[in-house]
Amino acid sequence: MIKGVIFDMDGVLVNNMAVHFKAFAAIAERYNLKAEEGADFSHLNGRGNDDIINALFPRHIVEAKGVEALAAEKEALYREIYAPTIKPTEGLVELLEQLHKAGIPCAVGSSGPRVNVNFVLEKCGIAPYFSAIISGDMVTHCKPDPEIFLTAASKLGVAPCDCLVFEDAISGVMAARAAQMKVITLTSTHTREQLLEAAPDRIVEDFREVSLQDIL
Repeated sequence: MIKGVIFDMDGVLVNNMAVHFKAFAAIAERYNLKAEEGADFSHLNGRGNDDIINALFPRHIVEAKGVEALAAEKEALYREIYAPTIKPTEGLVELLEQLHKAGIPCAVGSSGPRVNVNFVLEKCGIAPYFSAIISGDMVTHCKPDPEIFLTAASKLGVAPCDCLVFEDAISGVMAARAAQMKVITLTSTHTREQLLEAAPDRIVEDFREVSLQDIL
C-alpha cells in the first residue's frame, strides 16, 4: 500500500524543460559558446548542476568561474525567464488535494537547487501540500543515485517500499528503482518509447490521467 508520494520537480510539478534550455542557451551566449536550438540534453535530465555544468561548459570556463557560480547564474536567469508564465502541470493541484484529504504525505525530491524548488512551490501556490523538501544541494549524490528519494522517504517517516515516485527523467526512474519504490513517469521530457526502456510502473501524459484510486 502506498503511504507516501514523492514528486520530482522539473518536468513533473511544472513542465519547464524548454525554459531550462532557454536559460542554458542564454548563458552559453554570454560565454561565447554555441547551444543549438533543439540540442539533445536528455541524458542530463534529472541530474544535479555539478554534472550538467561540467558536461556543457568547457573546462577552462568551469575552472575560471567555478561550478557553483555558473549554476547560480544560470538558475537566476531561468527564474527570471519563467516567472511570468509558470504554472503547475495539468491535474497536479487536483491530485495533491486528493492526497491531502486522504492523509497521504507528499515530498519533493529534486536534483535541482533549493532556491528553484522554493520558487516553483511558491509561484504555483502548492507549498502547503508538501511535508518534506529534498533538493540536490542537500545530498551528496544526485540521481540516478537513490539518495534523494531515500532521504525524502525518511523525512516522511515512510518505508521506501511504501512510496510512489512521480518522475519524468530516466535517471529519476533509475533512482526510484534503486530505492525500491514504485514510479510513474510523465512524458514531459522523454518519449513514451524512451520511458518504456526504463520500465516504470506506468507512463502518463500528465496528472489528469492519475487519480487517488490509481495510487491506493
